[in-house]
Amino acid sequence: MAITKGYKQLVDEAMAQVKTYSVAEVRERLGAPDVQIVDIRDVRELAGGTVAGALHAPRGMLEFWVDPASPYHKPVFDDESKEFILFCGAGWRSALATKALQDMGMTNVAHIDGGWAEWVKQGAPTETLEQHKARKR
Repeated sequence: MAITKGYKQLVDEAMAQVKTYSVAEVRERLGAPDVQIVDIRDVRELAGGTVAGALHAPRGMLEFWVDPASPYHKPVFDDESKEFILFCGAGWRSALATKALQDMGMTNVAHIDGGWAEWVKQGAPTETLEQHKARKR
């Protein structure tokens, strides 16, 4: 079976259709009551830390957590007053995830250009996995 559309084309198409913020833009809004940063990386990727204050919503569960009709729904995603800003390791998965949520009808969703790698490179605020777990309690 030949692949007719590769990951690069899918990511490029998503990037053309979603709102993308730079790390600097997100840093300015970090902690604002109308923003929820969402880490969509796999749980194994959290060992190196996450964005300070981020909600972890694994990519594989995201659509199920967002949809109120799903048995896995998380009410945090019902808050239409918030903008949900997604990130992954490099910005590819978050572009695809942002596009998927837009396709579901969400208009209050965006992602971070360059993802976790760019966040760390620019010295933006992070928290350890232990800090993340303690904050959730």
